[in-house]
This record gives sequence, C-alpha cells and structure tokens, in this order.
Amino acid sequence: MFRTNTCGELRLSHAGQEVTLSGWVQAGRDFGGLTFVDLRDRYGITQVVFDSDDDAALAERAGKLGREWVVQVKGQVRERTNKNPNRPTGDVEVLARELTVLNKSKVPPFTIEDATDGGDDLRMRYRYLDLRRGPLQQNIIFRSRLALAVRAYLGGEGFVEVETPNLIKSTPEGARDFVVPSRLNEGQFYALPQSPQTFKQLLMVAGYDRYFQIVKCFRDEDLRADRQPEFTQIDCEMAFVTQEDVLTTFEGLTRHLFQEVKNVELGEFPRMQYDEALRRYGSDKPDLRFGMELNDLTALGQGKGFQVFDVAELIVGICVPGGADLSRKQLDGLTDWVKRPQIGAKGLIYVKCNEDGSFKSSVDKFFDQAALAGWASVCGAKAGDLLFFISGEAEKSRDQLGRLRLHVAEMREMIPAGVFKPLWVVDFPLLEWDEESQRFHAMHHPFTSPKREEVDRMLTGDHETMKSLRADAYDLVINGAEIGGGSVRIYDRGLQEKNFQLLGFTPEEAEAQFGFLMGAFEYGAPPHAGIAFGFDRLCAVMNGQSSIRDFIAFPKNNQGRDVMIDAPAPIDAGQLRELALRVTVDRDGAKR
Repeated sequence: MFRTNTCGELRLSHAGQEVTLSGWVQAGRDFGGLTFVDLRDRYGITQVVFDSDDDAALAERAGKLGREWVVQVKGQVRERTNKNPNRPTGDVEVLARELTVLNKSKVPPFTIEDATDGGDDLRMRYRYLDLRRGPLQQNIIFRSRLALAVRAYLGGEGFVEVETPNLIKSTPEGARDFVVPSRLNEGQFYALPQSPQTFKQLLMVAGYDRYFQIVKCFRDEDLRADRQPEFTQIDCEMAFVTQEDVLTTFEGLTRHLFQEVKNVELGEFPRMQYDEALRRYGSDKPDLRFGMELNDLTALGQGKGFQVFDVAELIVGICVPGGADLSRKQLDGLTDWVKRPQIGAKGLIYVKCNEDGSFKSSVDKFFDQAALAGWASVCGAKAGDLLFFISGEAEKSRDQLGRLRLHVAEMREMIPAGVFKPLWVVDFPLLEWDEESQRFHAMHHPFTSPKREEVDRMLTGDHETMKSLRADAYDLVINGAEIGGGSVRIYDRGLQEKNFQLLGFTPEEAEAQFGFLMGAFEYGAPPHAGIAFGFDRLCAVMNGQSSIRDFIAFPKNNQGRDVMIDAPAPIDAGQLRELALRVTVDRDGAKR
C-alpha cells in the first residue's frame, strides 16, 4: 500500500494515528536536530517532521531530499506547535518513522509554486510540471466537475449522449478545416469537424429528439487567448421545440452549473435584440456588469462647423463616471489607443464636466457651453464625469466606442469581481453581405432558419430584402463573453436550397456538399433547434479568467504549436509515399 491517506486530508481528529503518505517533495527545511519536509499531492500539502533524536540516520537522509522527489513516508500524526492557518492540514504534522525514495527528480526548470518564476514558453514546454501547480490543478479539476454536472443535468432532462464522427467531409463555409489525407482513397481527404452540426440534425431526423455531446472540435484559424485550434463544445439539439423551449432549457442548465459547481445563484437572464445590443453597447456580446451605454449625438453635434462631425454618419458617445480626474497625458494615451490599427478610429473627442458646472472639451473652438451642456444631458452626465465621442461610419464607430468602453472600465477598475451577468442576444441577421467577395455569408451557419414571418420574404424578396432578413438565432452572453450560440434550423429541402443559393452555391455544389442532409429532409424531418456552449470558455468565465488555455490540460501556444511534444512536425518520406503526397522544394528553397 503506497498510502493510507492523501496529503490534504489529515486533521486534528487523526492525531495519534499511524499513516502512510506518498507524494512530491515541495520544500525542505533543515533546523539541525529537526528536518521539515512539505509533502504534496493533488489533494494538498502535509508537513512531515524528521527528528534526529529519534532516528539520526533517517533525519540525515531527509535532509538530502531534493525538490520534486517522489517519496513515501510512514509515521504518526501529531498536533503542530506552530500551526499554519493558511493550510487545511496546518494544525497537524506527521512525525516520520520510515522514508522510501520512490523516484528522484532533476532540478525543475521553474519553481512548482502557485506563483511561479517560469515564463509562458518554458511552462508550456514542461506542461506536465506546470500541471502540478495548485492553480492549474484547480482549473483542471474544476473542468472535470463541470463536465460531470453537465452530464447529470442533461441526462436528467432526457438527453441522449451520442458520439459523432471525427473524420468527416470538408465544407467551404466557416473557418478553415484541418484536413487528413486518406491512404486507402488516394488523393482524397477527410476533414476534422468544426462542429457536429449536420450529424446532430441527422439525429433529429432519426428520431433522437434530445441529443448532447461534450465534443472536440477543430478550426484552423488565427489564435487568441480565448481560441485554440482544438476546443470543446457542449453540443445539443432538440426536436419539436421552439426558440423559447431551447432558451428555457439551457437557461436551466446554466443556472444548474453555476449553483452546483460555484454555489452562485444567477439573477435574471434578460433578452436583447441584436440591433439593440449594437446600439446600446457597440457589441453583440455586451458586458452588463457596468454602465457607460452608448448615446447617439448625431443630431446635436452636426451643423456647427466642425467638419469631422458634419460629414459623419454617426456621432456616438459614452459617459465615464468620475472620469474628469483623468490627466491630459491619460487622455492622450486613450486617443492613441483608439487610433491603433486594431481599433481604427481617426481620433477621440472628450468633454470634462467640471465641478462648478462648466465644461472643458477638445472642441471648445466649435461648441459653446450650452451645446456641451446638451451633450452632457443626453449622456446623463453630472459634475465630475467625462464624455468621450467617436464619429464616422455608424457600424465602425459603435464598434470602436464599444471597445473603448471595455478598456476604460478595466483601466478604472469599474468591473465588479465575482459578479455574473447573463444575457440572451436574439434576432441576429440571417445573412451578412461581404463587399469584397460580393456575396452573402451566413451570420451563424447555412442551416439557420429565418424567422417564421420572414420565410416568404426570403423565398421571393430582392437583394436588399435579403440584407434585412432576421434569423431565429440566439447567443448566451455572460460578462461580455459569448458562452454559447444556436438557432432554429431549416428542415425543409426547398428552403435549404434557397439559402444555399443566396450563399452563392450552385445547385451542383450544394448537392455535392450537403446532398446527404437535404435528402434526409425528404424523409420526415421534424422541426428542430439547438445550441452549443464553448466548454473551455465557460470554464474560464466561471472563474473570472479571460484565457481558456489554463483550463485545457495540454493546449497549443499562440502559433498553434504543442512545444512539449514538438507538433506539428514533418513525417518521414515513407509515410508521405503511402499517402500519395510529396514535398517539393522551389528554387528559393521554400517547401511546397
């Protein structure tokens, strides 16, 4: 028996008991006659004492233990004289009688502590060591608990867990596919699924009216802190339901997860239309934990001789509570921030609401005190507040100011910790027009249904009508992060063919890519709808973190590489020949 107890469970009630512990040496301290060793496993840390008066040889051996050595200790639990209130096991220690070294360790390349000295690249290279640290262990254990809670809830609601294929057909819509060459079918390729979308719809046709799966998905796209090339979804579909049924069911799931895993009771789940979210917050995933809503100042700002405002499609502003204390240097810094290519604004106008009731702005030359007072009134500003304005194209200006809103809230610590504000954003556009490619793209995906009252307009309308079509699509947003998204699906072949036509597919292309799904619709497809939650992102948001990487055991870095196992990597010539692939080298030395 390697252990009778874990390193995190001993308490005063165990005093006097003989125990066996196994784990890693966290730290050692030699005080002459006494040697102390902190022994760690994933459950916690227990202090072990080696007393030279009892066994000098044993104490001497303990003094030679290195960090991260794996050892077994047998001894008696006793009450500590100097208790550690910051550790659950801090009231007791184990007086060692026996010590067995199970395995030695090299000196770790960084300290295995909650606050480590290892940089991101180093910790990614030695991820198996990084995963020993308390914060990472807590994240991975949290993820496991959340997955179990998902399965328990959906199983209790009558959902059936079904696995769908990982080797599927590549499709041109959405992000880039990861492709896999087929050895048995020379010159042909599988794709890894970006989602199980078509399979879960086929399951509805097959009569499995409540499906779910915690599933791996793959997208070959540029990476950010909240993106990985492989990620996990809570994927769900339901038949014979309306949008309201889906929202009610998965609001229930979300409440259950927060209550079960975080002991947090969520408040209301308000509904907001897509257009309203953009108008009020400049984003389709607004953070409701603080105010600073966007205000339209176009009518008040134009016609005063300020050319920047006069030629703008929109003038939009926010009020920063108490922001009048920002210095000129800070204001210039924020102006530079919105001018960055990532934001793209041409400039930033400000108005300070002084305590004496006067106003100081960056456009005093064009607007008098009465005009500035009118702006302050529309924005709900009071003495001591600060107004920011951006102007230009309507869509771009709202997006730019929406991002500034978030940046200022973070900078001024306006976002309360430990608060969760969920929101359903509904009634998304069905299609997006892309000027560059001169074609429509699906806002959600090609299988999303228009709202019922929009079906006739979709079948008979002109080009401009298509731009205004609304879909039965919905996103769950929590604290400014999109947690999940879904839609009511098309289940009629004729309507699906029309949607493919609008997206630029020829009938032959649509049949080649999705004929299997449209054919299934001809065999009694029921009305159905679904949703998918980003599982990694849900883990991060529930823990108040922005990066999903620390909730994935073995993630990729920002270049999509696993630096621990050095992947992706070349394969040998024999494998390439088997796959009927070859690498050629251009005159410039580039491999093709």
